[in-house]
Amino acid sequence: MKKVLVLVVAMMATMLSAKAEVEFAYEAGAELVSAYLWRGQYNGGLSLQPEGLVGFDALDGAIEFRAGVWANLGASDWKFKTNGIALEDYNPNTHFMPEVDFIASVSAYGASVGYNAYYYCDDGSSHTSELWAGYNFGHLFGEYAGAYINWYTTIGGGGDQIIDTDIRSNVQGDFFKQAFSSYLELGYDYTFEDFGLKLGFNMGMSPWASPIYGNEKFAVVNLSLNIHKEWEIGPCTLDLFAVGSLNPDGLDKDNVYINEAGDDKLYNQKLNGCIGLGVWF
Repeated sequence: MKKVLVLVVAMMATMLSAKAEVEFAYEAGAELVSAYLWRGQYNGGLSLQPEGLVGFDALDGAIEFRAGVWANLGASDWKFKTNGIALEDYNPNTHFMPEVDFIASVSAYGASVGYNAYYYCDDGSSHTSELWAGYNFGHLFGEYAGAYINWYTTIGGGGDQIIDTDIRSNVQGDFFKQAFSSYLELGYDYTFEDFGLKLGFNMGMSPWASPIYGNEKFAVVNLSLNIHKEWEIGPCTLDLFAVGSLNPDGLDKDNVYINEAGDDKLYNQKLNGCIGLGVWF
């Protein structure tokens, strides 16, 4: 099977290179954010988020491949277990710890498929991985405007396990099964070319019960707005941005905005936002 896969990839590369020049591509940079937000959830405070990707472009960018690493290093992230023993200030209700993600994707004429693996500096119980697929209609509408749709499904990891109620837990203890948590995202971005401004809106939905998104049935779990202002400075792009997110699922007056200090309380907050500055090469 491996030999067949290698042969197919080699044939595709040969056919591709015969029709158009294949160019090496890379993306590298980092963002400094006031809060680490992930699909509307508060996952930590002040953070540095570096990223590095390599790959290739073909057919004038109509086909792209990218693979690389993304990380989150927060100012309060060093609360994790050492050799399975919790540190004195470790809070089991939060997952704010150094994170390293391995990502890969292939895009062709607006359609994309990809794989994400999330790794955390804990005992390994929170690691997850997911597959995703999507389509960016900007390929049809033009470079400066476009709607998109993405579907993400978790395919493995202890962070996505739920108790299997079909097995009686009082016989041999709790039994767990994979929830296959999924996230459907609909969005629209518009770029004001003359001003270097980009506005975006997206809506995220969890279609069934999920321990990752905290819903018990279908729910809209994220409504987000973002604005970006970019400057080209030599070989670099400077990106100043702001993001606001609201989780309508289970929303009430007590969890819209939580004033008490502590990351474990902010984790349950339904209204989140951040500002950030990114530098990209």
